[in-house]
Amino acid sequence: MLFAFAGQVILNYLEISIGSLRVAGGLLLLLIALKMLRGELDQPIIEEGRDVAITPLALPLLAGPGTLTTVMLLMSKSQSPHIAVAVGILGAMLITWLILRLANLIDQWIGAEGGVIVTQLLGFLLAALAVEIGSTGIRELFLS
Repeated sequence: MLFAFAGQVILNYLEISIGSLRVAGGLLLLLIALKMLRGELDQPIIEEGRDVAITPLALPLLAGPGTLTTVMLLMSKSQSPHIAVAVGILGAMLITWLILRLANLIDQWIGAEGGVIVTQLLGFLLAALAVEIGSTGIRELFLS
């Protein structure tokens, strides 16, 4: 939520354009989508001396660079960005909480094969979204 309201100030300070943010965000989302399509998101990160409690496994997906990029892009597009994006963030938080709360039931209901299908379907849609965001950024950078 903080990045939604202070993000533009940070970008201005670092002299990063919205077009550059779109390209970088599109690439990051594409990398996540490719991991989803290959089924690599389930594999734990194992490093010597690393404490798992410091970086929860879901944190990069829930509040990582892709999420921050999406929030910034929505803030730059919206007519009344503060209200619309804040409501969107709160709605996403509520849906995420419900899904995590009901994860065991959902897992039993769809089963292992259903989980693979859903992950690959959502990975494909995320890849399409990533290409769209990246191509929009490339057009902004080079054609305007």
